[in-house]
Amino acid sequence: MAENGRGRRSQVVASAHYPPAGRTSPRPPRRRRASPTPRSSRRVPSVPDDPSPRPARARVTGMSRGERLLRLLLLVALLYLFLLAVDTLGNGIAGFGEGFTDQLFRGIGNPAVGLLVGVLATVLAQSSSVTTATLVGLVASGVVGVDEAVPVIMGANVGTTITNTLASLGSIRRTEEFRRAFTGATMHDVFNLASIVILLPVELLTGLLSRTAVFLSDFVGDAQTGEFESPVRAVVAGVGEQIEAGVNALAPGDLVAAGTLLVLGLGLIFGTLYSITRNMRVVMAGTAERWLNAVLGRAGTLAILIGIVLTVAVQSSSIATALLIPMIAAGVLRLDHAYPVTLGANLGTTVSALLAALAVPGIAGLQIALVHLAFNVVGLLLFWPIPPLRRIPLRAARWMGDQAVKRRSTVLAYVILLFYVVPFVGILVLR
Repeated sequence: MAENGRGRRSQVVASAHYPPAGRTSPRPPRRRRASPTPRSSRRVPSVPDDPSPRPARARVTGMSRGERLLRLLLLVALLYLFLLAVDTLGNGIAGFGEGFTDQLFRGIGNPAVGLLVGVLATVLAQSSSVTTATLVGLVASGVVGVDEAVPVIMGANVGTTITNTLASLGSIRRTEEFRRAFTGATMHDVFNLASIVILLPVELLTGLLSRTAVFLSDFVGDAQTGEFESPVRAVVAGVGEQIEAGVNALAPGDLVAAGTLLVLGLGLIFGTLYSITRNMRVVMAGTAERWLNAVLGRAGTLAILIGIVLTVAVQSSSIATALLIPMIAAGVLRLDHAYPVTLGANLGTTVSALLAALAVPGIAGLQIALVHLAFNVVGLLLFWPIPPLRRIPLRAARWMGDQAVKRRSTVLAYVILLFYVVPFVGILVLR
């Protein structure tokens, strides 16, 4: 019986695996092995796609060649007006006489006052380019010495960062976005303040920056006699002299004429820089964002170069760095990728002062423009090549971002105190 039971079970098992005679079972379809995914497609993108609309990008891609040519011609005209404005400002300041200008800039020889004047002037002008270009005119006209102007240049670097901070306030109701945005804004503040803490005492003790500027100016002019032949000066000076002659003929007195030239020069500086920024923002905004997302994570040196090119293109480090804040807030751009761009923006903004120096006579205007360049280059070399020092502004900015999220009221106090109250009160007290 046991043997019969085993035999029946073996027949059942056999019938389950083999079909009856005369029948053929259909062959099961073969499973295709999935082709291996290429290595390039296995990479996870470092940043997510940004689903938000890009009005500026649509504007750029739909721009015709004729419109691009017109914008290029407009930029050339605005650049010429900017140079003419600097020349007109210098003529207006010189027209007031030494007594008025000495009273106006009384106490600027105090380095602390000069630093605070640079911060407050840049905050009120909303542009470090305006401050440095104006300062070039003042130095060229002999109102301010090169040594006295160095702290003002440093203060202008701090004042220009207010635009980033204000841009970060757009995300204040969304906790994580605001944390990233405020961190991205304040890392620029921390870097500039750290550079001042190190380089201002060094400059006061050794004159490192001013001596470097004098050394560099020897290659283009005679630093001892103050002679500098600018290739742009001849083109600008002729029109500037005609404007000065026309104002003197219409004005009832020398002081009125000088005031008119001063207001006209400042108005042209503001107007031309604003128009250049607005025009280039339309052309560069969408393109700049695509560049940043594609290449910033590859090399820090390349990111610095992009920051320089972008700032030169829009003629404003405030706009160039403010473009990064929404991307940082949305998580599209990492903080350590945006950091070298801000350092490049610091270098790119020195072009405005160098251009302004081409429109003024004498070597002093060029020297203070070179001081601006030297300050930003030395600050970059102090922090960027050494990783522990490079991370100091990032760590401080992250801590400030955490504090801002915990107590949002401190953000308003930070902006008002750093950019308005401390400079204004400090100037009144120290003068």
